[in-house]
Amino acid sequence: MPQLGADMAAGTLVEWQKKPGETVSRGDIMAVVETDKGAIEIEVFEDGIVDALLVEPGTKIPVGTVLAVITDNRESTPGPAEKISQATLQKPAPNEAPSGGKLDKEAAETAPAKEPPSGGRLRISPAAARLAAERGVDIRAVSGTGPSGAIRLADIDVLAAESTPDTQDTPNTPNAPALAMRRAIAAAMGKSNREIPHYYLSTAIDMTRALDWLSAANQQRPVTERLLYSVLLIKAVARALEKFPELNGFWRDDAFEAGGAIHIGWAISLRGGGLLAPAIRNANDMDFDQLMVALRDLVKRARSFRLRGSEFTDPTITVTSLGDQGVENVYGVIYPPQVALVGFGRIAERAWVVGGAVQPRPIIEASLAADHRASDGHRGGQFLRTIEQILQEPESL
Repeated sequence: MPQLGADMAAGTLVEWQKKPGETVSRGDIMAVVETDKGAIEIEVFEDGIVDALLVEPGTKIPVGTVLAVITDNRESTPGPAEKISQATLQKPAPNEAPSGGKLDKEAAETAPAKEPPSGGRLRISPAAARLAAERGVDIRAVSGTGPSGAIRLADIDVLAAESTPDTQDTPNTPNAPALAMRRAIAAAMGKSNREIPHYYLSTAIDMTRALDWLSAANQQRPVTERLLYSVLLIKAVARALEKFPELNGFWRDDAFEAGGAIHIGWAISLRGGGLLAPAIRNANDMDFDQLMVALRDLVKRARSFRLRGSEFTDPTITVTSLGDQGVENVYGVIYPPQVALVGFGRIAERAWVVGGAVQPRPIIEASLAADHRASDGHRGGQFLRTIEQILQEPESL
């Protein structure tokens, strides 16, 4: 069971996507795990053959528990005795969790089967059945996207989102999944405030050139392919990080660990309340079109809870923009084990001195929250200054 965030201690196996004997490749979806952040797809990180599945769906298990055995080839498959030994050590007993405690009966409980109009039997995962009951969703109206048409968590969320206006199910009236996510966020942020010595910096950036360039570029594009100014912010941060590697990485085992690449964790608010910050991988190497496609895809999948585990573990820094909420300044809390967070407020027209004259200009406030163990205010200030300089030359991006 991978740790999908610093606040995760356990997860519930919802369903397997592969069977023993199947050949798998790196990147294939092996299983779906339910956490406080929703249903997450778990990827395979090695090529091989599925030899054994050691955990039953519906089981809540701690991080670090072995879920399955994948071998390099059939010749290296463990013998029966070895296989039994592995299963005995790792597979929970019918009424116990791997830690020895009782299973979460609610998570392991399956919903009674219902008959669809065709007379066939509906297939639905235990977690999806529970969520359908919480959201008041009629499972007979759901089209399953799982194996053999099985209904999954994501299918319930998609139907619930389509039938519920955005003005409902807000953070002011949170549902059970939203409350669980809020607890998870609170745990992570509490850990961050206790353990990370934050320092904060901010600067005002004139966005005139960036917005003029963006407007001209969008004039040449179909409406469906136009760029949002968010991609300018993401790309500017990613390019600046190339010069400030101490802000791109993790603090682990009392030492800084540089990120192997620049993976921007983009903060996404969810309709039912809560926040996710999955990774846009190698953002510094993407052009604007690629960034726009990646951003739209990530937001869509985040809001339907169809993210992959690596998208939670890969971010090397988090970027959040609250401009659409009317916020002018953002002072974020670093998500451990990352060492920095960049925040952007709304673009507001202000009086700005240009060439000795006062002019109205579109200004955005950029902020940095950074870990004093990995960097200092001098370098942090240079980093923000570099973002500003990059945004004055958007055509160079």
